[in-house]
Amino acid sequence: MTYKPENTAITQLTELLTNGQDSRFLNALELLVNTAMLLEQREHLRVEPYERSDERNGQANGFKDRSFGTRLGNLNLRIPQVRGGDDPFYPNSLDKGLRSERALKLAVAEMYVQGVSTRKVAAITEELCGINISSAQVSRAAAELDVMLSEWRNRELGQMPYVILDARYEKVRQDGVVRDAAVLVAIGIGMDGKRSVIGCSVAISEHETHWRAFLMSLVERGLRGVELITSDAHSGLEAARKAVFGGVAWQRCQFHLQQNAQSYVPKQDMKSQVAADIRDIYNAKNRAAADATLAEAVRRYSTSAPKLAAWMEASIPEGLTVFSLPNSHRRLLRTSNGLERVNREIRRRTRVATLFPNEASCLRLVTAVLMEISDEWEAGKVYLSLPHQQI
Repeated sequence: MTYKPENTAITQLTELLTNGQDSRFLNALELLVNTAMLLEQREHLRVEPYERSDERNGQANGFKDRSFGTRLGNLNLRIPQVRGGDDPFYPNSLDKGLRSERALKLAVAEMYVQGVSTRKVAAITEELCGINISSAQVSRAAAELDVMLSEWRNRELGQMPYVILDARYEKVRQDGVVRDAAVLVAIGIGMDGKRSVIGCSVAISEHETHWRAFLMSLVERGLRGVELITSDAHSGLEAARKAVFGGVAWQRCQFHLQQNAQSYVPKQDMKSQVAADIRDIYNAKNRAAADATLAEAVRRYSTSAPKLAAWMEASIPEGLTVFSLPNSHRRLLRTSNGLERVNREIRRRTRVATLFPNEASCLRLVTAVLMEISDEWEAGKVYLSLPHQQI
């Protein structure tokens, strides 16, 4: 049977997932090949494990460990052995798998989204390995992959002076109704000056409850030494942040503040000037200069745009906390734009699925994408320079 994608977007998605050098694909490849070989051995023996039958074709006889070099690194496989039987056993899927490393990667990548349709994964694996694997077996393999993803999501954290938070929404079906599930993401900057994705969560729930549980999970995993949190004013986040990180300074995203300001501008021809005035506040030499520039703008707009003046006086100071940081850190931490590329990558993958059948399938894909990005960051250059002591 030849697998023909119903939508070329699926192929595009898997291509995207396999770009880069995510070392975790190596573990996934090992899992997929080892699982395929066991299924093939079962078909060769004509019996299920521990089953007695006159149709049995030989006996399972342990495993032979072998290592194969690939572009991702060494692939450590456990080749099942068979004693006796009508004909010798050697896994067909091993030969096909080693000749088709990229196809294996695509199959694994497809599993990350195929909470949507495990039937498609089964079709791919049938063509790849030459054996018929049921959707239930694919689901079990996906569950094993979920263990790896869960371990990454729950790994131990440490001291991180800076944390950036953001949220976006994906369509998820719940009890036959399509609802918006909040996807929460946290980035941390460690004492080595490198970024990493330190957490993600997907849930359909009351905003504050979800944010509080998410932030508490970061603390329970060992997050400490946080000096500044950068985020937009997401619904429910303020109360949750104060409850979990009450003594930590908050930097409201300047980019989103600039966007929010436009809804308070009464005339179209005023918008460019208001934007320039806000930029002048952000780009002031120090906090005292920023406060003075803000006060002047509030005074100027108090008559021509009183709602804008009131909003600026109340909201703009929330975006000026960053002035307490070293100059070299301000540009990188005054907005949550560091998460823009992350959200863009998530959006590129999730738009293929359009609608997730449950929260778990959405979390599986989001985690896989974030794991790939985080590995790239951790293996890359320093994001910002930090002193050896805590800031």
